[in-house]
Amino acid sequence: MTRADLEKQPHEIAAMFDGVARRYDLTNTILSFGQDRGWRRATREALGLGPGQRVLDVGAGTGVSTVELATSGAYAVGLDLSIGMLQAGRRVRPDVPLLAGDALRLPFADESFDAVTISFALRNVVDSAAALRELARVTRPGGRLVVCEFSHPTNAAFRTAYMSYLMRSLPEVARRVASNPDAYVYLAESIRAWPDQPGLAARIATNGWTNVAWRNLTGGIVALHRATRQ
Repeated sequence: MTRADLEKQPHEIAAMFDGVARRYDLTNTILSFGQDRGWRRATREALGLGPGQRVLDVGAGTGVSTVELATSGAYAVGLDLSIGMLQAGRRVRPDVPLLAGDALRLPFADESFDAVTISFALRNVVDSAAALRELARVTRPGGRLVVCEFSHPTNAAFRTAYMSYLMRSLPEVARRVASNPDAYVYLAESIRAWPDQPGLAARIATNGWTNVAWRNLTGGIVALHRATRQ
């Protein structure tokens, strides 16, 4: 297996996701054994959204996460770097506001949102610290951030089994169901190389956010990190 280059530039990341857009949502559900639905719901609940509030969903892909956020009554806007993902989303979700944009240069004024979230995308940004600062810029003081991202299982035996699945079984399953299975080699490597829960918390806390806490989902396969705009 070729090791992933975790220094990919934005146009390379966009091209990679363009290649998986056609069957992205189905592939995610299969590879996560249906857990992705619960992770989206937990993200919405952690944001504590209410009617009339504005929330930005960065790395929204096809907008399935944006739809979940909107069930709170908040006005949810999705943004993604991949035109292919956005086109796939607009075909099935034409009423969802989905915009093209880079997490490092968000096309919004300062303090535009009551809350921001980024799910399974922060590790794909070439400069995650800069992205966290940019998310803080567009959030009002006292506003909320939730990062939903793959993390490190807390049980040692489970972590060993998970890493075996991640590096061996996941790419094989992806070859059967994904429209661009080679991209999942990169995704698996990027998950393995990503900081653990305390490591990501420290990164968030030094880039415009305070009151950082996290909650493990599915034994730590995924972690929700919540923080408040300083």
